[in-house]
Amino acid sequence: MKTSFTSRSVSSSRAFPVRSASVRTVSQSFGGSYGGSSGGSYGASFGGLGVGGYSTTYGMGQGIGNSSSSLVMSSRGGMSFATPPPITAVQVNQSLLAPLSLEIDPTIQAVRTQEKEQIKTLNNRFASFIDKVRFLEQQNKMLETKWSLLQEQTTTRSNIDGMFEAYIANLRRQLDGLGNEKVKLEGELKNMQGLVEDFKRKYEDEINKRAAAENEFVLLKKDVDAAYMNKVELEARVDALQDEINFLRAVYEAELRELQGQIKDTSVIVEMDNSRVLDMDAIVAEVRAQYEDIANRSKQEAETWYKAKYEEMQSSAGQYGDDLRTTKSEIAELNRMIARLQNEIEAVKGQRASLEAQIAEAEERGELAVKDAKLRIRDLEEALQRAKQDMARQVREYQELMNVKLALDIEIATYRKLLEGEETRLATGSNATIHVQSSSGGSVSSSGLGGGFGFGGSSFSSSMSGSAGYGGSAGYGGTTISKSTVQSVSSRRY
Repeated sequence: MKTSFTSRSVSSSRAFPVRSASVRTVSQSFGGSYGGSSGGSYGASFGGLGVGGYSTTYGMGQGIGNSSSSLVMSSRGGMSFATPPPITAVQVNQSLLAPLSLEIDPTIQAVRTQEKEQIKTLNNRFASFIDKVRFLEQQNKMLETKWSLLQEQTTTRSNIDGMFEAYIANLRRQLDGLGNEKVKLEGELKNMQGLVEDFKRKYEDEINKRAAAENEFVLLKKDVDAAYMNKVELEARVDALQDEINFLRAVYEAELRELQGQIKDTSVIVEMDNSRVLDMDAIVAEVRAQYEDIANRSKQEAETWYKAKYEEMQSSAGQYGDDLRTTKSEIAELNRMIARLQNEIEAVKGQRASLEAQIAEAEERGELAVKDAKLRIRDLEEALQRAKQDMARQVREYQELMNVKLALDIEIATYRKLLEGEETRLATGSNATIHVQSSSGGSVSSSGLGGGFGFGGSSFSSSMSGSAGYGGSAGYGGTTISKSTVQSVSSRRY
């Protein structure tokens, strides 16, 4: 967007007395370019001559285009006035003398009140803008002073980067050491886990052996109980057989005595033929010898049978006794083996508990080491992040300062160009056209021009286009406020 302002210098060397009546001139001009359906520009200038005279210039425009306004320029006001230019012939346009058909707008009073309020608002904004410009100029001077002082100072290379690098290298070495220690502890943990698995397997084998020994012991105990019951039964049978032998012996002796008694008491009646003579003594002796032989054979057979039976029972009892002694010795050996296995199991349990305690301690140490390493890594990362944030903040502040400095330099250069152009124009008393070009279409441009003829004259300039321009009490001022950087400022003098 390009906006041009054209001003014509007006000066007077006439002096007015203090109590002279003031003369006010009013000029109206319509011109410019219309932007939008209702865009246009309107300019009016009011000037007063006399003591305390003042002039006010305001412009009002909508849209984007060139607007021109009649501006009244004056010097800063004082006791003397510049030499007026020569009087030129005045050409009057007759069409302007025709009466105008103006319709009175009922809302003109409200519009004027609104315009006054807008002018007040713009005046306040203009004053705040001037204060801001002065503050920025002071800040710029202060920054330039600081910058010059910093440039004059000897640039010493900061060793904070080296400190951070050394600290980070130390932390990385610690991290590597912790990683190596972690690998070592993991290897020890794997070895311990292997030992635990081995001892666990051995413990399970011992438990299985103990269970097998207990089962065998139960079976042997059952066999011992059965052997003992068999022994008791055999002893009872031996006693019963002994009693039976004694009984049979007594019965045999009683029968033998009875037979002997019967033999003694037996009387044999033999009918004999008297015709022949029989030898009875020989027959009796022969029969007696036969019965005695039968009794002796029966007695010998019974004694032999009972003796064989007794010897067999004694041998069986001896065999059972040997089996019992063998079983007792085996039971004692099993008891000793069980006691030894129990002692070994207790020792293995103690070793297992010790290994579990060592494993738990190693795991705890490993977890503590890992937690410590994680905490250290987290602290290092936080320290590194803080260092990065500090560096980023410092870089950002430096960039912001450089941007502010660049913007201030551009603004100062712009103001300097404007002031130099205005001073040159005031010094030469010629017309000047200031072209301010902005790269953004959303910019708002304003200018103000004011002055007054007479003693203690004051000037005020404002614009109704959205912002207030910068200007002196008796000079021309203007600026462009836009969303983008000002690309070019040109000044042409006519």
